Amino acid sequence: MSRPAVLLIAVGVLLIAGCGGPYRKPDTHTYTVQAGDTLYSIAWRNSLDYRDLARWNNLSSDYRIYPGQVLRLAPRGGTRVAKNPDKPAAAPTPRAAKPPTPPPAENVTAWVWPAKGSSVVVRHAPTGSQGITITGREGQVIMAAAPGKVVYTGSGLRGFGQLVIVKHTDVFLSAYGHNRAVTVKEGDTVTMGQPIAEMGLGPDRKPMVYFEIRYNGKPVDPAHYLPKPAAGGK
Repeated sequence: MSRPAVLLIAVGVLLIAGCGGPYRKPDTHTYTVQAGDTLYSIAWRNSLDYRDLARWNNLSSDYRIYPGQVLRLAPRGGTRVAKNPDKPAAAPTPRAAKPPTPPPAENVTAWVWPAKGSSVVVRHAPTGSQGITITGREGQVIMAAAPGKVVYTGSGLRGFGQLVIVKHTDVFLSAYGHNRAVTVKEGDTVTMGQPIAEMGLGPDRKPMVYFEIRYNGKPVDPAHYLPKPAAGGK
């Protein structure tokens, strides 16, 4: 066999080996637990209710998970609703004349602003959910907006920086993002107004905290719960 023919065969073998078989779409119905994850952070990342996530995966009441564990992100036989870039966007529905009233803060008698400063309602770019940004000074105290239990601290959720998640009731959680330092740990019980972190720099390198409230795993308008106007605000 001539040398050019041998070279062509060798190149073909390498190309076939490099293909690694047919392309398979990533499985969006499961998630592999990483070090530092909690059930609450995984639920938050996927806009799910942590109780549903626990039920779908038959987790015990302590919600313990471990690195490498594969969790279902939808009920068995069900379909997870996810954004599909290949699917044409549906026609927008007419905007309601009046937005629906957010749910009551069950068993949370009051809320306070997590920081003093100027606030603005924003859409959190990585998740598309609604929250508020409060601008202030770097190192400023960040406070728990209501009493609860710290269920996540870390930087494993894209777009939030150093994040703290507090569970207030079975249905209400709040999150505080872009912290310079966190002064509580997972499992800590906190009181309303208790310092939990120090303000860090947001995506535009300005001192700020991103604050969000979720009800049954879905973001709700924080302005419905926080007193008006913001203490120390504009």
